[in-house]
Amino acid sequence: MFKSITTTLITGFITLVPIVLTLYFLYWLAVTSEQVLGAAIHFVLPEIVYFPGLGSIAGLLVIFGVGMLMKAVFVRQIFALGEQLLYHLPIIKTVYRAIRDLLDFFSPKKEGFGGVVIVNFNGMKVIGFVTQEDPSRLPESFRDRDSVLVYIPMSYMIGGFTLLIPRKDTKPCQMSMDEAMRFTLTAGITGKNAKHNKTASSL
Repeated sequence: MFKSITTTLITGFITLVPIVLTLYFLYWLAVTSEQVLGAAIHFVLPEIVYFPGLGSIAGLLVIFGVGMLMKAVFVRQIFALGEQLLYHLPIIKTVYRAIRDLLDFFSPKKEGFGGVVIVNFNGMKVIGFVTQEDPSRLPESFRDRDSVLVYIPMSYMIGGFTLLIPRKDTKPCQMSMDEAMRFTLTAGITGKNAKHNKTASSL
C-alpha cells in the first residue's frame, strides 16, 4: 500500500515539476518586464491609456526589435565592440563570457558547430557535440586539421569534457541538438524521442 502511494506521489511530482518550472519562468519574465518597462511606460503615458500587461508586451517588442537589429552588419559590429570592452573588465568578463558561451551553445545560429556526433572511445560509444571544426579558431598547440573539438557532457548536468578528437573516431549521430542534450543529461532515461503523450498515458 505504502509503495503504491509513494509511486503515485513520485509520478505526480515528475509530471508537475517541468510544468511548474516552465510556468514560473514565464511568470518571472512577465513580472520583470512589467516592473521594469511598465513603470517607465506608466510614467510617460496618461493613466487612461495605460493598462496592466503593457510592460510585458513592451518587453516582447523590445526583444523582437533587438533580434531584428542584430541582423544588420553595422549593429553587430557595434555590439562586438561593446563586448570587447566587457571582456577587458575584471570579474565581469568571466561571468559575461560564461553566460555568452552557454547561450551561444543553444543559439539557433551555432557558428562553428558541427552538430551531434558519436565518438568511439576505447571500444565505447559516447555522444558528443562538435564545438569547433575550424582549426584556425583553436589555440596554436591544438590546431590539427584531422581533428575536431568535441564537448562530452556528463549526465545530470554535473560537468563535461572538451576534447580534441581525430575525425576518424567520430561519426554523425541522427539526433537533433535538443534531443541529444536531453538524452545525455538524463542518462538516456528519456530515450531518443520523448513522446510526451505516450509517457503521460503510461503514467
